[in-house]
Amino acid sequence: MLAGEFYIADDPELAADLRRAAELSERFNTFPAADPEGRRAALSELLGGLGEGAEVRPPLYVDYGYRITIGPGTFVNFGAVMLDVARITIGADVQIGPNVQLLTPTHPVDPARRRAKWEAAQPIVIGDNVWLGGGVIVCPGVTIGENTVVGAGAVVTRDLPANVVAVGNPARVVREIRPGEEGEGKEGGEDG
Repeated sequence: MLAGEFYIADDPELAADLRRAAELSERFNTFPAADPEGRRAALSELLGGLGEGAEVRPPLYVDYGYRITIGPGTFVNFGAVMLDVARITIGADVQIGPNVQLLTPTHPVDPARRRAKWEAAQPIVIGDNVWLGGGVIVCPGVTIGENTVVGAGAVVTRDLPANVVAVGNPARVVREIRPGEEGEGKEGGEDG
């Protein structure tokens, strides 16, 4: 699993890791809103790294949790799904809209191997200052370059370079972003 090769997920150690993540996720997702320090402590215990000033709004759904790092100043809105069979690395000052999915697991196309429960995963990397609009899906093995904006509902199936706007299914680059550019578009969706 750690090497990104196909494996069968019936290992007792993996089962214990899944249970740990489920318990910590439940604690984070149900912590009283009046206790933000307690909620952050649960999140810090769940994740592999949580940068200063990063905010994640519950609910958050993960596989293992400890394979996710979130950089400083990043904001993750409600309903994020981060399936971290492989590493998920989120940079600094990233804006992640509601119901975004970061999906590292893959499964064989061959039906016999899939029926036998083989799976693998490929890491996801989100660069600094990226904005993922609401409902974006990022597929296994994708890297999104810094400052890039991905429009609401887009499905990112391959790497996106830095400083672009991408939309659609599959996501495609529609324009470059120039530093200091004026004007606000609606590419990212209603809220980042």
